[in-house]
Amino acid sequence: MTGLLHRVAALALSVATALAPGHPAAPGAPAAPTTACAARSGPPGPRTYRPPLAAPVRDPFRPPAQPWLPGNRGLAYASAPGSLVRAIGPGVVAFAGPVAGTLHVTVRHPDGLRSSYSFLAAVRAVVGERVAAGQVVGVAGTEVHLGVRRGDAYLDPASLWGCTVGGGHVHLVPAGGGRGG
Repeated sequence: MTGLLHRVAALALSVATALAPGHPAAPGAPAAPTTACAARSGPPGPRTYRPPLAAPVRDPFRPPAQPWLPGNRGLAYASAPGSLVRAIGPGVVAFAGPVAGTLHVTVRHPDGLRSSYSFLAAVRAVVGERVAAGQVVGVAGTEVHLGVRRGDAYLDPASLWGCTVGGGHVHLVPAGGGRGG
């Protein structure tokens, strides 16, 4: 139960952070720039992993300085509602269903990674199902979040297909761009 509470609290913190004025994920904020590699699709080449859908990345991976601080522990895609969300690599579905009123799918991959597809409009996978790279696991709403973990450590999902989306460090400034006191 404690693990579930921790995950719900982390999710709530992520949502609160995303809704903060001036945050790239805030409603009405301009979309974050994306790279061509973030929207690449098609059959996997020599790499095992590929993006879950062809959509621009709205909010790149931004790991927090400390586990309890805000950040983005994955990639948030600005998806077209109804787009198919595909497994980034082969694996077994470990979770498929609702968490705190939103739909999620988690896939365990043979190399020990876990990929999670969040804020889906519909789930198209069942727990225990073996999925291939590119197999549909869900249907997108207006945003899909992809998180990848090895143990408790979050990884930049884009690095799995040979690119990074955000790059650099996040520098927070007060509203209005002035210096804080």
